[in-house]
Amino acid sequence: MTTIIHYFDYKSPYAYLAQKQTFCLHADTDQSVEWLPYTLDIPSFLGAVELDDSGQDSLNMRNDHQWRRVRYSYMDCRREANRRGLTIRGPQKIFDSSIAHIGFLYAKRNGDFKNYHNFVYEQFWQRQLNIEDPTEIAATLERFEIDASGFLDYFNGQGRADLLKIQHEAETNGVFGVPSFLVGDELFWGGEHLGHIRALPGLKK
Repeated sequence: MTTIIHYFDYKSPYAYLAQKQTFCLHADTDQSVEWLPYTLDIPSFLGAVELDDSGQDSLNMRNDHQWRRVRYSYMDCRREANRRGLTIRGPQKIFDSSIAHIGFLYAKRNGDFKNYHNFVYEQFWQRQLNIEDPTEIAATLERFEIDASGFLDYFNGQGRADLLKIQHEAETNGVFGVPSFLVGDELFWGGEHLGHIRALPGLKK
C-alpha cells in the first residue's frame, strides 16, 4: 500500500480548504495519509507585507501584479469558504507558521494531532490565534490533552531540525506549494486534484 503524503501550511487558505476532503480521503480509501508541514516562503514570490491599523501596507514591497494575485486568491478562497460555512479573514502580515508546524509535529509524536490541527487552522483564519507565539501553541496542545511540558524544549531543539528535514525532503520530491499530495513518485498540487487521486488505480473507494 502506498502512503499518500500530504503537505500543508497553516498560513495557506487553499490548504485550509483542502483539509476536510483530505481527512475524508483517508477515511474512504484503503490508503494511509501522512500529514507533513511545509513552511511557505511567501515573501520570496509574493513580496513581504504588513498592514497597519488603517489597512495600509507599511512595507511597500509588493508590486501591482503581486497585489492582484493576492487579492484574487483571498476572494477566491472566501467564496469557497462561505459556501462551506467557514471563515477566512486575511492576515494583516505574513506569519511565520513554523512555530505552529513544530507544534503539529509535537502533537503527532505525543497524541492525536487531528483536533490540534483543525483548531489551529480554524482559529488562525478567524484571527483568534497567534501562530508565532510558542506559549499559545503550547496552550493549544494542552487544550486537546497533549502534554505540552516538553514542547518548548522540542521547539528550541529537535523540533526545528525535524521541520527542516521535512522541508528538504519535500523539495527534493518537487514540492513548491500547498496543498500538495505525493502518491508514490507522482506529485499533485492543489485541492482540486483530490478527485484525481481518488481515481488512481488501486485506491479502494
